[in-house]
Amino acid sequence: MNTHLAAVAQIAVPFLWLGMVLAISFLETPLKFRAPGITVPLGLGIGRLVFRALNVVELALAVTLTLALLASNASKVNLGGTVTTVLIALWTLLVIQVAILRPRLDRRARHLIQGQSPPRSHHHLAYIAAECAKIVLLPALGILLTDRLLP
Repeated sequence: MNTHLAAVAQIAVPFLWLGMVLAISFLETPLKFRAPGITVPLGLGIGRLVFRALNVVELALAVTLTLALLASNASKVNLGGTVTTVLIALWTLLVIQVAILRPRLDRRARHLIQGQSPPRSHHHLAYIAAECAKIVLLPALGILLTDRLLP
């Protein structure tokens, strides 16, 4: 990855990622259940597909951002403690969501779609908390990187 492309990715990726999280988690998801004719099982089925796709894109964005930071660090730029800490926090949240929370939410959604009544779960609230943390961390990272890269 050339240095210019790495710099562009460092500025663009956090804000693109932020936009996706805001659009899906805080706009599409709540509105979906208000649409005429959307039942809870149908909404859950759609949600399972949408969040699986979102998480795949988020992982791709996290990899892209990490590679861009490593590429610029290899050339001359020191990553700095705050940038590294925020990136690690984002990776941690994403891994928790993808590896722990979403599989549990997916299993519960499948039960609900099948007409079963699984016990209440706090995993949904934990997922929302992780999304809220990302909407704080992503613009912070974008601003840190923009300040560092633009004269």
